[in-house]
Amino acid sequence: MIEIFKTDQDCKVISAEEITKGCWVNMVKPSHEEVELVSNKLNVPVDFIKNALDDDEWSRIEKEDQNVFIIIDFPYMTHDDAGFPIYETIPIGIIMTDNCFVTVSSKETPILEIFKKNKVKGFYTNKKTRFALQILYFISTYYLRYLKQINRKTNEIERELHQSLKNKELYAFLALEKSLVYFTTSLKSNKVVLQKILRMNYVKMYEEDKDLLEDVMIENQQAIEMAETYSSILSGMMDAFASVISNNLNMVMKFLTSVTIILALPTMVASFFGMNVNLPYQNHPYAFVMILIVVFLLSSFTALIFWKKKFF
Repeated sequence: MIEIFKTDQDCKVISAEEITKGCWVNMVKPSHEEVELVSNKLNVPVDFIKNALDDDEWSRIEKEDQNVFIIIDFPYMTHDDAGFPIYETIPIGIIMTDNCFVTVSSKETPILEIFKKNKVKGFYTNKKTRFALQILYFISTYYLRYLKQINRKTNEIERELHQSLKNKELYAFLALEKSLVYFTTSLKSNKVVLQKILRMNYVKMYEEDKDLLEDVMIENQQAIEMAETYSSILSGMMDAFASVISNNLNMVMKFLTSVTIILALPTMVASFFGMNVNLPYQNHPYAFVMILIVVFLLSSFTALIFWKKKFF
């Protein structure tokens, strides 16, 4: 799919039919024909576009002739086979040519929807450097937003896990830990791209653009620190709660074993007096009552010992 946008004289984003100077071309999971069309129209290497559609592509920045190519990872939420939420990252490609600004991604992203709906102050499709930095800024803010969601879900699962004897909550923790690994890896590679933009003369920047880039780097660094902190906390919590679950299971087994021993005593006494041999007091009129008293005393004494030992 190819979408073409342009800002008018009132700085409002409007759709366009053709690729013209100063427009924004948004490509979402484009077909081979669409890739060839944009490549020929804007004189952009096909590999630039195809690389952005590879989910395993690393973040980087390149410059060829007058074209600047940036790949950056952005976060999105999905679910695994068990229904647990997983936050993953996929690349988005940004291509700045002499005349146009191109974005390429394999999935729809809410980050670009903000620009389409004209919700970004100071957004112009013809100001390519500022547009790229604004995208990078919103990507960093979305990382922070999803990290806060992960923290809230961690707290919810923690409350459920206190009395749990199942592995469901641990699987949820594992899914969140995997998400944090994805985030940390992508954020660190994004950081390298931002540092290259700052140090090297890939794009022309004005003073306000440099200020925006510094804001992006601050947000990205904050997201890295949050992801690493949450990952460390989550890893420790998983180990702790795995021990808690194991301890809860041991307590249940100890209780059941104690009850089994107490119930085995009446069976043992009844077995002795149920044998077909001559037994003491077998002709006594209160023999049955005496046996019940012995059974009760043995069971009570054993239960008292177990209670003092805190077996139940």
